[in-house]
Amino acid sequence: MSKKFYVVWKGAKTGVFSTWAEVQNHTQGRSDAQFMGFPSKVEAEAAFASTYTKALMKRSLANKGNSKSNTITKKSPSSSDSKPVNETPTAEIQIYCDGACSPNPGKSGTGLALYQQGKVSALYYGLYNPNGTNNTAELNGMLMSFKLAQKQLQTVSKVQILSDSKYSIDSITKWAKGWQAKGWTRGRGEEIKNVALIKECFTLYQALKSQLIISHVKGHANIEGNELADRMAVLARKQQQEALVRYQGELDIKTILAMDSG
Repeated sequence: MSKKFYVVWKGAKTGVFSTWAEVQNHTQGRSDAQFMGFPSKVEAEAAFASTYTKALMKRSLANKGNSKSNTITKKSPSSSDSKPVNETPTAEIQIYCDGACSPNPGKSGTGLALYQQGKVSALYYGLYNPNGTNNTAELNGMLMSFKLAQKQLQTVSKVQILSDSKYSIDSITKWAKGWQAKGWTRGRGEEIKNVALIKECFTLYQALKSQLIISHVKGHANIEGNELADRMAVLARKQQQEALVRYQGELDIKTILAMDSG
């Protein structure tokens, strides 16, 4: 077996490493981890000097060319470099969600990216609102993620939902229980913004939370799933797509990442 080298762009420690055990030690359990394997130290060092997104695009193009040549060697599904950099071992299914609004308040949309076994398998976009906000778009993303997770949990035991909105995560996982105890107010009758949407999210979250992992990721930080969800959210806003629909284009990462971002 030929020796491999690994790049960790984001983890407890970053750099070029020569063993898979080191990579696991620095990235395991981190929802924002970014890593990739390379056949030589020279390639790994060049990739580390660049960005994860560029390395991923380069690999995507190489794999596409190899598949056309019909000379590609079939790899085992456990091969480390067949996994996307942002994969985490904490759940069998990952759902990234994001919202976009311009101006704020103004025209908003929501996007989702579904990952199965560490690879993107479907993208969704929609929920256009001509009078939305960043927060309502993000909450819609959480709600649709819960609904999609509910379907996925019929066949898997865990689903991880990842969002770059601390507001939407905390509203549902931290604050909603206290607001509910106060009659869905902040106390003394003080109104909660977006309460109807938060209540709907909280109801689903309560039913599913034993099988969910909710993670916060940094936005616009070259995390593939988050970036793809962002592109879908902007697409929903631009096309004024009201219903949440599945993206029908080819799941070509480079092409989708080249779309407008929020």
